[in-house]
Amino acid sequence: MKNLKRILTLSILLLLFVEYSSAQEIVLNKYKFGEGLEFSGKDNNYKVEISGYLQPYTESKKYLDNDDSSLYNRMRLRRARLNFSGSSKKEKISYRLQLDLTGGGEGDASIGSLVFDAWIAYDFTKRIKLTFGQKATSTDNRELGMRSTTLQLAERSPISGAFASVREFGFFAESTYKISKQSYIKPEIAITNGDGINVFDKDHGGLKYGGRIDYLPFGLFNNFGQYRQADLVRELTPKFVIGANYSYNVGISDRRGSQSGTILYLDSQNKELLPDYVKYGIDFLFKYRGFSLLGEYINASARVPSGIVYRVRVDGTTATTFTVNGIQDVDSYIKGRMMVGEGFNLQSGYVFKNLFSIDGRIAHMKPQTNSFLNNGTFYNRSHYYTLGITKYLARNYGAKIQLDCTYINAKVGSNDINGNLIRGNEFITRVITTISF
Repeated sequence: MKNLKRILTLSILLLLFVEYSSAQEIVLNKYKFGEGLEFSGKDNNYKVEISGYLQPYTESKKYLDNDDSSLYNRMRLRRARLNFSGSSKKEKISYRLQLDLTGGGEGDASIGSLVFDAWIAYDFTKRIKLTFGQKATSTDNRELGMRSTTLQLAERSPISGAFASVREFGFFAESTYKISKQSYIKPEIAITNGDGINVFDKDHGGLKYGGRIDYLPFGLFNNFGQYRQADLVRELTPKFVIGANYSYNVGISDRRGSQSGTILYLDSQNKELLPDYVKYGIDFLFKYRGFSLLGEYINASARVPSGIVYRVRVDGTTATTFTVNGIQDVDSYIKGRMMVGEGFNLQSGYVFKNLFSIDGRIAHMKPQTNSFLNNGTFYNRSHYYTLGITKYLARNYGAKIQLDCTYINAKVGSNDINGNLIRGNEFITRVITTISF
């Protein structure tokens, strides 16, 4: 039933697209490599764009100071996206349908959905845009608002993998106000389902409320540079944005509010009673003549209601044991299954005129005492040091080859991918290729 609903939804959207396009006189605009096919009406009232990209990916992991001298290799198609977007000036409407053909999504958790973006927006005024549907949310850290094709390094930062919900379904409002000759503020508000992508089955928990406000003191970035990492356009004057985000998720049923129904709790009347998830952060981006600097800080915490009595097992049965270190502790047990703690990411890079770039990143994770970030197999790592090199094959993000190496501090109690304890740290080498059309 779930797949049937998805197929029907997608079919209706595509039929509407085809019907609208066939009723218009369409002209194919001049093609630019990596920027998709753009069609427009002869009166230039509306535009339709079809684009996509592939990212083949290779990873090699080595555990240092360990008896195991093996290299653990992994090859996969990291991303395969197909995007349909369009706009109509007269009707003040824009839309996007983006398909994730791998089902892998972003971050550490697999989203597992064909539909990645599906939204329609209305320009309420010249400054205010209202959007309904599924899209990236402004309540994540800044890196999650940047397209995957523009990443400076082969993967997003560890804090993005740990705390981001990636895509959410709901209502979004964004605006831009010029407050002086050069400076702007850009406030955004989001009210979403709080469960990541659209839920076709039972929707657990309540809504998520949040927003972001950005301040740009030196004017707007060129060519959407605020939403892209490397400074390929080589900003002729310094560009800087600093922002803060906050969200309150009422009743989450997973580790961070990116899925629905994977972790459930009940009260004494066998009614669902779930913890709330609070997240806030501050971040900035600076660009000037090929140099870029990105900084992010995220803090996530949980509020556990006192009335929780039962936890629901994977097989649907319930249990009343919430044991932590041999002691019954409901609050600590629940937080131990959630992504609570803090982290920061600082990354920088420089794009040379020959289209080579050198990039680096330092990331730090500091989990709370009771947090899933202490899990020995998937997390329990404190510092990440990454150095990378990229060759851009065009003067845009259409095609590039990236190599980076990451040294990771594994804390005591960390495991390898087979669940065995490791004594040392980790070293990961990644290679990713981006091909856009």
